[in-house]
Amino acid sequence: MANSNLEMVERGMEAFNEQGIDGILPLIHPDFEATTPPELASEPDTYRGPDGLRRWFSSFDDVMDEIRWDARGFREVGDRVVVEFTLRARGKTTGLDFGQEAVMVWALRDGLALRLDLYPTLEQALSALEQESST
Repeated sequence: MANSNLEMVERGMEAFNEQGIDGILPLIHPDFEATTPPELASEPDTYRGPDGLRRWFSSFDDVMDEIRWDARGFREVGDRVVVEFTLRARGKTTGLDFGQEAVMVWALRDGLALRLDLYPTLEQALSALEQESST
């Protein structure tokens, strides 16, 4: 039996936390796309494919260590997987711990991550999914 989308996202998050970006790259579809919204990123941008994902995380690596995604809950909404999580890291120069709560919405195709949308709150994520399904 094929793994569910939820199981694939759980596995991807575990791989990221264990190995960093190298752990999740094998689970990224060549057509992958992620957009960081202004509410969650100092430099909002869109990242495409595995190279885009590497570029996104290289900006973290310049200033942060011990980057991890601590999931607080997973749920399937249609064919998407919604993950409430806290981005945790430690400042390279200051040593200060950092945490930012957010919500990921993953879309998968052929067992690989095709799209990642980020939202500041669960309500915004669910509202966006509801609007998308009604169009």
